[in-house]
Amino acid sequence: MTSVVLADDHEIVRQGIRSLLEAAKTFQILAEVSDGLAAVQAATKFKPALLFLDLSLPRLHGIEALRQVRASSPNTKVLILSMHNDEPYVIEALRGGAMAYILKGSESAEILHAAREVLAGRRYLSAPLSEWAINALSEKKPDESDPLAALTSREREVMQLAAEGYGSTEIAEKLFISPRTAESHRNNLMRKLGLQTQTDLVRFAIRKGLIQP
Repeated sequence: MTSVVLADDHEIVRQGIRSLLEAAKTFQILAEVSDGLAAVQAATKFKPALLFLDLSLPRLHGIEALRQVRASSPNTKVLILSMHNDEPYVIEALRGGAMAYILKGSESAEILHAAREVLAGRRYLSAPLSEWAINALSEKKPDESDPLAALTSREREVMQLAAEGYGSTEIAEKLFISPRTAESHRNNLMRKLGLQTQTDLVRFAIRKGLIQP
């Protein structure tokens, strides 16, 4: 049996994927979670063979959750299941280590096919994404000077929440840290990224595909 964790903030989506995989008789669902931090925790705990991961997750964006899962459970193959079909999301996901990028609304047969391709060690992209994504990846070299690389995992978490409009007190509550610590992380990440204002932070997060415009 192939072990699986499902991470999506919509219960109906998780139920649909669970029913599809269980009907195939070869997958075992170990956990379902509804936010990014829980996805990282579940992957770290269970070390599943597959993680189905949404991008627009509360508490921690899917792209950052993907990076943390790749670090904490490197043998887990991540399949992004997302409504976003624009280039920043797809490219960031693939560069972050995702093995598949499947658009929500795909046929059941395609989702199963993607899972089997990934288990066989091959990448899979939904058909509308394939040609331009391959071209984009071949034309663009990874930016080794990416300022995100200078941030700690906690600073990335704070950045995500701050970009979504949460204040230090709310961030502290969500991450179980003190408001002073949250504010310190925010100041540090703004300095590292060379940002001055909340507007700068939001624009940066949109450019990186971390939040929607």
